Amino acid sequence: MPGPSPGGIRTVPAIVRDTGRAGGRATHSRRVLAGPADGGYRRHQPAPSRQRPDRRPAQQTQAQGRGRGVRLPAAATAHAHRVRHPAVLAAAFGPETTGETTYVEQMLDRLTRGMLVLLDTGFDGYPLLLQLRSTGAEFLCRSGARRIPLITKRLPDGSYLSTFGMGKLPVRIVEAWITVTYADGTVRREQWRLATSLTDHTRYPAHELVTLYHERWQAETTYFSIKATMLDGRILRSHRPQEVEQEVYALLTVYQALIRITTDATAGRPGLDPDRISFTIALETARDQVTTAAGIIPREVTLVSTIGHAILDNLLPARRRQRAKARTRKNPTSKYSKNSLQHPATAQHYTLETEVTVMEDGLKTRSKR
Repeated sequence: MPGPSPGGIRTVPAIVRDTGRAGGRATHSRRVLAGPADGGYRRHQPAPSRQRPDRRPAQQTQAQGRGRGVRLPAAATAHAHRVRHPAVLAAAFGPETTGETTYVEQMLDRLTRGMLVLLDTGFDGYPLLLQLRSTGAEFLCRSGARRIPLITKRLPDGSYLSTFGMGKLPVRIVEAWITVTYADGTVRREQWRLATSLTDHTRYPAHELVTLYHERWQAETTYFSIKATMLDGRILRSHRPQEVEQEVYALLTVYQALIRITTDATAGRPGLDPDRISFTIALETARDQVTTAAGIIPREVTLVSTIGHAILDNLLPARRRQRAKARTRKNPTSKYSKNSLQHPATAQHYTLETEVTVMEDGLKTRSKR
């Protein structure tokens, strides 16, 4: 992609980032933000050139047939604890040549006191975390093996206090063995090291933080809902940076509108587990509304619309076991290595066990997946 638009990297418009209703009805005392944890990657196929074939620039000719890379929203997705489809708080996107941490910095002004931000590995740098803390928000991030924290005080729950940035940023470190047992009997173990600004181990026990961080993957449902459910695997069609920007904003706007509808629909059922909401039902019902133009002007205006009623009439099972999605490498130019049997080839249910302990010998380096 040639580069960002003249206006530079922007966060999403107000209609997209408005979480006053979509993510504001928190059932937990602290609003959890799964992100700006991880950015999505998407290829877009340039539209056919309007120039004569013999006058196409070399850059366009090279791009034909293989598409170009664009880093899609490194999104901060706001949600209450255990919300299946989080609302989008902010998003920044642009060329893949720009690092994700740069996009994250564009969204920090959306953070406020009382928020807890969950971040993936690679976002544990001292400058970024210090900027994050200046907003009043707290963080819980995964830290890599290259960092060797100095233990300043061991805590009863198995965690310990340390500092980042030559003693400038106090943190608490939680290290644990994670054991995943799949339905086919396969067992996988890996080491986790989490760094958090929540230093009070009595209010925030280590095991609860590990469990909470595991739910960071609920943010991935946002990317899945957009890339798989809404786009159905299609690539972006736009040819110019401004058109790509418009297309991404359109996707985020539709997604946010559907999330607001699901929130309104569940507002009248306080005990309803948000995990039972089907985004696919909401999307398909909305498509039917557009196609048939039925009920566009209802006789009575209520929060529970036609889409809301369809959601409530088609709830998912009350108790759903954890399920791991199959990991496959579909893009031949991906920077990640092949699956190599590290993850199941098919979707499976699994159980998760954690053992909080100090890794006295440090963490092993993680291979690219």
